[in-house]
Amino acid sequence: QMQLVESGGGLVQAGGSLRLSCAASTSIFSIYTMGWYRQAPGTQRELVASISSRGDIDYSDSVKGRFTISRDNTKNTVYLQMNSLKPDDTGTYYCNARVNDLMPPYWGRGTQVTVSS
Repeated sequence: QMQLVESGGGLVQAGGSLRLSCAASTSIFSIYTMGWYRQAPGTQRELVASISSRGDIDYSDSVKGRFTISRDNTKNTVYLQMNSLKPDDTGTYYCNARVNDLMPPYWGRGTQVTVSS
């Protein structure tokens, strides 16, 4: 059973930056599509960014140009660099790992990001 552990969240002022990390306990990290999701209170969890095993990247429209997802397969870690943060970016950020649509994904426990205005 793979575990995902997020870190790097915190409190930051609008316009600031944070870098989230997600470390995976697996020796086959490279085969997983990794994603970052976020959930604000009273809202549904939404996809922020994803990076496939081949390096294909997708972003939600709300973070394009401000967030950058990357992965280091040698460290079994995926990152989310968040710049120009806005109060609307506030929420709990979750790391997600999936192999394909047939198997259930793995989830981390989340890390809180709070952006003050």
